Amino acid sequence: MKTIKIAGVPEHFNLPWHLALENKDFEAQNIDLQWTDVPEGTGKMCQMLRNGEADIAVILTEGIVKDIVAGNPSKIVQVYVESPLIWGIHVAANSNYNTLSDLENTKCAISRLGSGSQLMAYVNAGNQGWNTDNLKFEIINTIEGAVEALTAGTADYFMWERFMTKPLVDKGIFRRIADCPTPWPCFVIAVRDETLDQYPEVITIILETINKQTKSFKNIRNIDETLAKKYNQKITDIQEWLELTTWSENPMSKNLLNNVQNQLFQLKIIDKIGTFEEIVKTI
Repeated sequence: MKTIKIAGVPEHFNLPWHLALENKDFEAQNIDLQWTDVPEGTGKMCQMLRNGEADIAVILTEGIVKDIVAGNPSKIVQVYVESPLIWGIHVAANSNYNTLSDLENTKCAISRLGSGSQLMAYVNAGNQGWNTDNLKFEIINTIEGAVEALTAGTADYFMWERFMTKPLVDKGIFRRIADCPTPWPCFVIAVRDETLDQYPEVITIILETINKQTKSFKNIRNIDETLAKKYNQKITDIQEWLELTTWSENPMSKNLLNNVQNQLFQLKIIDKIGTFEEIVKTI
């Protein structure tokens, strides 16, 4: 049995993986797929791919594109979630910030350097016409760190997936003042080059298995109740999220990669454009 290490965020997008693992779908294919939850997010997973702690990562598109351009020895093998990620822009519930314009030149809490929370702060700043050179960041590692930072005033706002953060809004800890959807499909599946070279057939089987799971995911009986319970969500919020979310089984296209890289380059998130062959592997 071949052991493959995979990493992903502990969020509702990844429940299909957990269901497939519980059903022993990978084990039936003679694959020991070992899942690691990474609450720190994309920056941490990029590091895990680089140092071999993970063979595969289910990871934010913009984050892995940036890191592969910067030398991460991995390739994107597939789009995982086609729909955009809706980033909520949050402030402390009792803060004086009420509109997006109030946040210009303030400090943004980010999970770590190179994280989706940092990259989307640049995207949001670009959308608002702010000078991205003036962005300031406070590294908080996890969503719990964001609660501490915003409550203490060491950071002013925090961008995180809207639905996963909503329980903190409902509890009166955060206030959401705006949304910032990604201008591209939000999650892709990336694999270390070394793993791709050694086990291409295994990676193909893993992709076929998860694609079969995501294709039928929304039709699972009471899936909204399962998601709401597992991820501490209101069922109405989960039902809205399910309507907005579309999984994918398609490879990344050249047009999509060009769109992502051009926007990252314009925002000075990357300082060069990588080739399709350097970033994507179609298997």
